[in-house]
Amino acid sequence: MSQYKKLHFIVIDDSKLDCFIAEKIIRNTGKSESITCFQQAKDALDYISTAHPDEHSHTIILVDIQMPVMNGFEFVEAFEQLPLHLTSNYTLYIISSSINDTDLSKVHNYPSVKQFLNKPINSNSLAMLLQ
Repeated sequence: MSQYKKLHFIVIDDSKLDCFIAEKIIRNTGKSESITCFQQAKDALDYISTAHPDEHSHTIILVDIQMPVMNGFEFVEAFEQLPLHLTSNYTLYIISSSINDTDLSKVHNYPSVKQFLNKPINSNSLAMLLQ
């Protein structure tokens, strides 16, 4: 990730507390240009589909699995349907507080998902994905 001049983050989680925790930890890394939080996955999808990607920036998306309206897996499926010129500057991570074997195995079915991370995000897990 260090090859990018600007590193942006999108946190998608219906829990305000988990969004707050993730934002604080991300900010403390000193590597974020911006952090945008969404409590509805559909809102994040709309944002991404209308964004104008900067070729010198990269965005890390942390998306929770368990959310109302559109869950994390539904978000990933919709994200993967977007044109490549919109999605190529993003790296997706699934986050969840439950370690469900079905969810863990399902994560591997999505080419856009880099890894599964336990919630709440902590500085160690964030440091590993920023390497």
